[in-house]
Amino acid sequence: MPGRGIVAAAADAVPEVNAPQLRKRGLDASRSRPAALILAVVCVAQFMVVLDISIVNVALPAMKTDLHMSQNGLAWVLNAYTLTFAGFLLLGGRAADLWGRRRLFLIGVGLFSLTSLLGGLAQTGGELIAARALQGLGGAVLSPATLTILTTTFVDPRARARALGMWSAVAGAGGATGVLAGGVLTDLLSWRWILFINVPIGVLVLVVARFAIAESRAEGERPTLDWAGALTITGGLVALTYGIVSTDAHSWGSAYVLGFLGAGVALIAAFLLVESRHRHPLVPLRLFRSRALTGANLIMTLIGSVMFALFFFLSQYLQDVQAYSPLRAGFAFLPMPLAIIIGTQISSRLVERLGTRPLLVAGPLIAASGLLLLSRLDATSSYALHIGLPGAIITFGIGLSFVPVTLSATTGVDRRDAGLASGLINTTRQVGGSLGLAALLTIAASRMNATAASGPLVAQTDGYTRAFAVSSVLLVVAALVALLVLPSRTRRPREPVPVGADVAAPESVPAEA
Repeated sequence: MPGRGIVAAAADAVPEVNAPQLRKRGLDASRSRPAALILAVVCVAQFMVVLDISIVNVALPAMKTDLHMSQNGLAWVLNAYTLTFAGFLLLGGRAADLWGRRRLFLIGVGLFSLTSLLGGLAQTGGELIAARALQGLGGAVLSPATLTILTTTFVDPRARARALGMWSAVAGAGGATGVLAGGVLTDLLSWRWILFINVPIGVLVLVVARFAIAESRAEGERPTLDWAGALTITGGLVALTYGIVSTDAHSWGSAYVLGFLGAGVALIAAFLLVESRHRHPLVPLRLFRSRALTGANLIMTLIGSVMFALFFFLSQYLQDVQAYSPLRAGFAFLPMPLAIIIGTQISSRLVERLGTRPLLVAGPLIAASGLLLLSRLDATSSYALHIGLPGAIITFGIGLSFVPVTLSATTGVDRRDAGLASGLINTTRQVGGSLGLAALLTIAASRMNATAASGPLVAQTDGYTRAFAVSSVLLVVAALVALLVLPSRTRRPREPVPVGADVAAPESVPAEA
């Protein structure tokens, strides 16, 4: 597939080790078995990380019942993972270059597998949320290491393109497979198996990786780690998110809510101060001089907020209101990742001819129309007309947006910043998802309380539909940002490099090297 995407941009920023040295070690992708084994190992690891985001959604109602969790508690099952993932992702890529990619890969797999086991064994909601937070940290260490190992192993451009294409396909399949796998495991075994399944896979990856992967580090100057930046931005986002979701029990003007919101703002201000002074900041503030990058990140934040909320609320509507089994709910979600893939493929061909801005106006508006249809649900709505069709329209519009929003973020910066820009836009999607879900959960809860006299199923449906309606407004705002902020023409370059993995499926993992 022609064009440059998230994976390609991240790969550009990864320092290569000397090709003759790689061939001497038996790591030339075109000739040796170890290189094929490396590709298999890192693809399985990335599949595991991506799978664990989407696989959770269908299991949420079962977790709620088994662990007696509140609606806000369920949101933290997602937020705990995504916030630690987003906050430490850029740091994870730097650490792999500094301390060794193989070492960080093994640490990431080990931590991800161990915390999956702890999450599966959780006896309370708090234990599950804590395990998910540590699992997100493991993912932030593991995911960038998979990509840097590939880009330093496959030094021939064509071999690298094939390897990155395989990595992309496997990562995309993880997102698309997750909703169905979650339904199968939850229905036939238990929700705990959506976490337990990572343990045997992780052990196998650890054993093979120790044999197959050689250690490598970045050549030349290696940046120092911006621990202060990672801790302040993660802490700030957690505080903001907690403050927002706390409004279900405390008023917006209460000292409790204002205290958390104030702490979040203060920590984010501290993050900006750290970034302006650190020699090797996680996010150089100079990047935001680019209108294309700034606009693209605003759009991705809004898209992320809608995607997280869509899968969160729709999973509970299907199972709690429509009484779907987890397996049936998993099958009900299948048209959505397929629609994303179709939208992505179409946009990858249109963007060369139209540029990015028209697609970033059309895509969110198409998705907004689907959300308006979804906002008309009631407790007895049919699947095909009222759920499946609007869901496919929403995700098609979102898929139509992924390629151009990524290109807008990466083509407006220097080549040396391309990997950072691609990692940044994926991070903002996770951040937008967490903050957006928190805000939309508050709106839904307020509507449920206002209509409680109508009965639990009607009130629950009213809350979800109000969240869908507000989500449609957010996507209209995204289209306006594209129209007013993005440059008039940002074309897709012609280099034959595969489009990034995470544009292929909902809630897939960001790639940052």
